[in-house]
Amino acid sequence: MAIHLFEENISIKIKNKLKLKNWIKATILAEKKTLGELNYVFCSDEYLHEMNVEYLQHDTLTDIITFDNSNTKNEITGDIFISVDRVIDNAAKFKVSIEDELHRVMVHGVLHLIGYKDKKKEEKETMRFKENFYLNKRD
Repeated sequence: MAIHLFEENISIKIKNKLKLKNWIKATILAEKKTLGELNYVFCSDEYLHEMNVEYLQHDTLTDIITFDNSNTKNEITGDIFISVDRVIDNAAKFKVSIEDELHRVMVHGVLHLIGYKDKKKEEKETMRFKENFYLNKRD
């Protein structure tokens, strides 16, 4: 159906929005899922920290929070909140471009909605493999 990009108390220039949306859709289809409605909300550390405390009871900064709103097993519908502040800091920390780090976090959220986890060591390795695999699929 649709992928929407929103900003909450922050301004960010997303390049090639249509291409980016098509890449996310292709990722979902490659995992044999269908796209319902996917909302990306780009926000600040402060905004995402408040959500982390309120909804997850985690008093920490994070780069992403994903809410699964799917009604059926194979449909990907959800809200993905991304801290642009964390993305910028992590890009510097990992010595990658802000755009590459942003794309990694965006696909990371989708992979969570698809069903991939990242709590255990093996899960983290699979998640990182999938992230890299799909990052290499960008046009």
